[in-house]
Amino acid sequence: MLKIEELVHAFIHSQCNFEKEIVLTNHFQADWEADILIVDSEGFSHEIEIKLSKSDFKNDFKKSYTNSNTGEKFLKHDKISCGDYVCNAFSFLLPMGMVDHEIIPEHCGIIEFYHNVDSWETEFYIVRKPRKVHEDSYWKLNDKDLFIRKMALNLLYKKMEIKGKHEELIFKNPFDLKKLK
Repeated sequence: MLKIEELVHAFIHSQCNFEKEIVLTNHFQADWEADILIVDSEGFSHEIEIKLSKSDFKNDFKKSYTNSNTGEKFLKHDKISCGDYVCNAFSFLLPMGMVDHEIIPEHCGIIEFYHNVDSWETEFYIVRKPRKVHEDSYWKLNDKDLFIRKMALNLLYKKMEIKGKHEELIFKNPFDLKKLK
């Protein structure tokens, strides 16, 4: 069975241009986590949500969030479709034929994949391109310097996490602290 990490690796290495795009995985933005976030050189941003089961796909439309300033509740896809969302576009990455395309909202792109278990190759098919939900640059809606600092901290954290699995660390991992003084 294909693991999600293997699917993400196959997708970003076959579909993304690292010379022209910032590509992040499991990136927290706005009110939820993006499985894959792509920001191009002009600031156009595209979130790709991976769904490997019908139940997980259906649950994505039940996700609701509360605005911390107003207390207003909203559904994730209502927020995306009306353009009140940090990314310019949103797509689903799904196994081929898992869901009927008509049930996927028009604002969502559809990318399907086929994984050949014998050759271990994964092919991707863009079924429908996502609709641009707004024209604002990702950098107009996000502080670029803060974004870069968070990226650097996440990379350092991942390095320490991996190093800790292979070597005994002789100091307390500072990333486990809740509050820095």
